[in-house]
Amino acid sequence: MELKTNYIPHNISFWKKLRLKVFNLFRLLYAPSLKMYTGFGNEDSCVIYGHAFSLSPMPRKTYRNFFLYNSIALLRLFMVKTKAGAKVKLFWNDTEYETTTEDDGFFKFEWKPAEKLAPGTYKVTAVLMKRGSATNTISFAEAEVIVPTPTTYAFISDIDDTFLISHSSNLRKRLFVLLTENARSRRPFDGAVNHYRLLHGIDDEEKANNAFFYVSSSEWNLYNYIREFIRRNELPEGVLLLNQVKTFSKVFATGQNNHNGKFFRIVRIIEAYPHQKFVLLGDDSQKDIDIYSSIVEHFPDSIYCVYIRRVYTPEKPHVREKQKDIEKAGVQFFYFAHSEDAIKHSMEIGLINKHKAIENQSDRK
Repeated sequence: MELKTNYIPHNISFWKKLRLKVFNLFRLLYAPSLKMYTGFGNEDSCVIYGHAFSLSPMPRKTYRNFFLYNSIALLRLFMVKTKAGAKVKLFWNDTEYETTTEDDGFFKFEWKPAEKLAPGTYKVTAVLMKRGSATNTISFAEAEVIVPTPTTYAFISDIDDTFLISHSSNLRKRLFVLLTENARSRRPFDGAVNHYRLLHGIDDEEKANNAFFYVSSSEWNLYNYIREFIRRNELPEGVLLLNQVKTFSKVFATGQNNHNGKFFRIVRIIEAYPHQKFVLLGDDSQKDIDIYSSIVEHFPDSIYCVYIRRVYTPEKPHVREKQKDIEKAGVQFFYFAHSEDAIKHSMEIGLINKHKAIENQSDRK
């Protein structure tokens, strides 16, 4: 659903009219709105997240490789005002659920369907209620809940500097890339897309696609941005779990979140699929190795392998120290600088079909 621009009535003050015109110019919706993100579930339960806003950016329509245009488009994503204490209702089949948004406008629905769910994609609808009313709605949103097909493996991946070149450990460089590039001009690491496609099974018609979850310390503000990058580069579609929304005043601290929340988001996924083996993919630019080591410590039987991309030279001794703990728990580990090496390792341990990988590489040359 595309959001409409702000209506400017004639009987308002000059300054209010000017403000609405400015919002229209920057494609900002100055009206109550809901945003829901793709949810996930199993045969017994589902969960989905979202935000309620009183000011929010409208979806980007055009992409131009121009510094000023890209800068404004990025800054727009942080020009938000959230709605605290708002009532939101979710409709699932014939059942209605209700919750209240938190101080930052965030809301979560978690429910157990009346019947067991088969693997597939399910549509859900939520509405934002008018304050003080039990029946009047002022906005609605639609989203999907994915119940993955049971497969041998599922994958949990970081985003920044794991497959998307981001310079996460250098705030100046990270901001420069965000402000000067866009979701269609940003680059993945060489070979990363091929590795992920092979892990997911996209190019193997005889294999059911493995589930992918993208868990990052980047803010929910960047949800559509990351989605577009994934779509543009033909990476596996999956569920995104991001960090707390930031307002414009904190835009220059983007990505510099408390990484502890990432640990709990990963735990949430693993607990939703207790019979699933997981592969964790991250990098050495920030805290992935510490988070993944803790995950292995808590769930050694659920983790099959940990991949850590070496972003900078030389390699970090701390990663090698954590590698000992991870391998001691019986979990495979691979520290790599090039995706081609990771692909070879994935073939060796049975994560991807060796013959299919060779065929896929030949097709892409």
